[in-house]
Amino acid sequence: MSESLDRSTKINMLTEAVVRRLCEKLDKSTDKGWRKLGEIVANERRFKVSSDDLEMCSLKVLQLEGSPSRMLLRLMGERGCTTGHLIDYLQMLGNCDALQCLKPSALQIVVQPQSVALLSGHKLHLSCHAVGKSPVQYQWFKTKEEVPNSFSPDLVISPVHLKDAGFYICRVNCGESCEFSQWAQVDVLNVDTSCGPSYHTVEGQLKVVIHPQFQRLNIGDNLQLQCGAVGRPIPRYQWYRNGVPIPNATKRKLVIPHVMQDQHGSYRCEISSSTERMWTNEADVVIDARISIQISGAMECTEDDVYAIGGATDKVALLIGNLSYQNHPQLKAPMVDVYDLSNLLQQLNFQVVSLLDLTESEMRNAVDEFLLLLHKGVYGLLYYAGHGYENYGNSFMVPVDAPNPYHSANCLCVQSILKLMQEKETGLNVFLLDMCRKRNIHDDSTPNIILRVTANIVFGYATCQDAEAFELSSSGFTNGVFVKFLKKRLLDDEKITVVLDRVAEDMGQFDATRGKQALEIRSSLSERRSLSDPILPGDSADPAHTQRRQWAKAHQLPESMCLSFDCGAQIKLGFAAEFSNVLVIYTHIIKKPEDMSFCQAQVTDFSHDLDVDPKEMNRETPEETGIHFLSSSLPQHCLYTRVSALQKLREELVFTVCLQGTFTSMADDPIHWMKNINIGKPLIARLDLHRDMRRNSCMQTCLMPHSPCHSPGPEHCPYLHQGLHQPQDYSRLSPQQQYLDIHEHVEGATGGCGDSFYDNLSQPRYERVYDSPGGLSSSPNRVSIPIEAPEDINELQTVFISSLQLQQQ
Repeated sequence: MSESLDRSTKINMLTEAVVRRLCEKLDKSTDKGWRKLGEIVANERRFKVSSDDLEMCSLKVLQLEGSPSRMLLRLMGERGCTTGHLIDYLQMLGNCDALQCLKPSALQIVVQPQSVALLSGHKLHLSCHAVGKSPVQYQWFKTKEEVPNSFSPDLVISPVHLKDAGFYICRVNCGESCEFSQWAQVDVLNVDTSCGPSYHTVEGQLKVVIHPQFQRLNIGDNLQLQCGAVGRPIPRYQWYRNGVPIPNATKRKLVIPHVMQDQHGSYRCEISSSTERMWTNEADVVIDARISIQISGAMECTEDDVYAIGGATDKVALLIGNLSYQNHPQLKAPMVDVYDLSNLLQQLNFQVVSLLDLTESEMRNAVDEFLLLLHKGVYGLLYYAGHGYENYGNSFMVPVDAPNPYHSANCLCVQSILKLMQEKETGLNVFLLDMCRKRNIHDDSTPNIILRVTANIVFGYATCQDAEAFELSSSGFTNGVFVKFLKKRLLDDEKITVVLDRVAEDMGQFDATRGKQALEIRSSLSERRSLSDPILPGDSADPAHTQRRQWAKAHQLPESMCLSFDCGAQIKLGFAAEFSNVLVIYTHIIKKPEDMSFCQAQVTDFSHDLDVDPKEMNRETPEETGIHFLSSSLPQHCLYTRVSALQKLREELVFTVCLQGTFTSMADDPIHWMKNINIGKPLIARLDLHRDMRRNSCMQTCLMPHSPCHSPGPEHCPYLHQGLHQPQDYSRLSPQQQYLDIHEHVEGATGGCGDSFYDNLSQPRYERVYDSPGGLSSSPNRVSIPIEAPEDINELQTVFISSLQLQQQ
């Protein structure tokens, strides 16, 4: 190999190994990374790189194996940038690590091993070839173990058996230099040919050898389908039901636990490689309406308690958006999402209570009030957006005052609330969870919540188990990914599960989160129930009717007032509700004396219970005081004040209106007139959510066994997998790890580390690099993680790297 790279070589001719190392350095650097490099190139103007180009590069971080640096280098190469130019730019950037990547390597892998799927009994052949300045030595590994007598560039196992399936990697040494190949996955299929055809395949050709089979199940049974194909590279799988792709069902085996009746249909799998695509045979899945499930002993029940279709006795909704966390990362999307959904649900004649930033006790009390409304024939909808996690199949909503780290006792268990909801004879229960479902390693409790199988319950999870939910963040206010698509479908006069299915399809077409976030729907809905169903006349003497009237008052505003002052001025005192716990107060001068040169009315002296920033009170535009959604509907030429956290108000809301005025015949010092105003308990304050939790609250079922003080800390989970916006210790993360630098940043609502509950709904397939002590890649200190790595790959990686480093010493 030459001692130096040819400076006239176009950078798009650099080898993949060089580009990979270079992109790794530029992607990870915060102050000397790809964006700064792009700015240098743009300012130099030899190769046109615009701000739009840089934003397009930033968006690449959301794609599978996406790299902003790789996109930037590709653009520069297409516009004539040579290696010499790139070296000059990197010297201006001052990134010595990136410059080092362009120096000649003493060792280079030229042939990488390829993943393959093959039949048991056939021959496995993997190849890895490298060139170097001196003789090259090879050693093959299966996961963390050396493959015996595997010292050649070709690894051959014949015949191959099921036990040989797994991940393989080759270590290449040349003098003191060491490189590792990419991971190669080997999938071995066992096909019984005693009663059927034998399979003879051409090397690398894709061929389906296992087809899914017909299934007849009862509600509550587990659905298991499998298929399989052989070929090189290893085939990709995507399961479909009734022609619609199933989110995150991308493995050979499809497992859906506790199926509901609406999951019947025709299933088949699309199997593809880089050049071919084929389908398995269709398999019908029949799910009988009869339920057979064991609950604390043997018990069989049927779906006889189903109410007549045609309408609801009432429709109520509770929307909670937590964004201003005291001990965890702040969020933005929940406020926008709750506001948009509130408006849409009101168009569907729901009585909506929308709340922001609730503490644990406030959340529990709000849920209690909501549960009191759920009676026979009522349609109830509960939406939550904020931080969350999921352990052992149980989901937890995180209040804004949750400690760091938090445990199940600090949060609300969704399944516990569902258990209480099941005790109601409701016409429809819809639970929409817009939160992450990663595992919380600080919570080792194992709740045992026994749920009855009841009809008319619909769960819409914004993401699958063991995955993050994302919010789109820009300079303004935007929806999270889930609500971005949900609000386009919510008013459709369709069965609610059909609406959510269409939302899932829309989300699946969204490039920014494809492969990272997919809507999961779980339903026991046996009849056509739509959010647009009419409200049927009810009995006003029903005790529940009084409770519903109280709920409706939680969104009623105080009456506007006309205040007259001794000086002859009159002002209008008006009110608007941004949310059920956020009140907007505005003052408008409607009359002033002719000799008054200046007149202004301000509100002041609010209770300390409320969240009112004096610096943002009495502003001339709604935006200045934090009002972002009502500005177009508020009157102009007023002073505006935003009063939030009304749920904390313990007494009636009393404040002062201060009129300031100056007269032409007097000095410039203003004169003040005061009026005390009492508007009672406005909006949600009427429900007294600040009170202590009642004895019969959802606290009874939300508290989990195993005291949180015994929950293991981080020291008991050495292989912590850091997710996006994970509520952990951020001081250990680099700025780039803390924030994704893209045009519409995708931010996880929370994170964790976890085990997947569904085999087919595991973490999305994409190559990700996990840091471990020593790391390992194009040097003895780094290695890449295989796509579709097993769940314990972090542990495998750490142990594997440690063992290799010991061997090299």
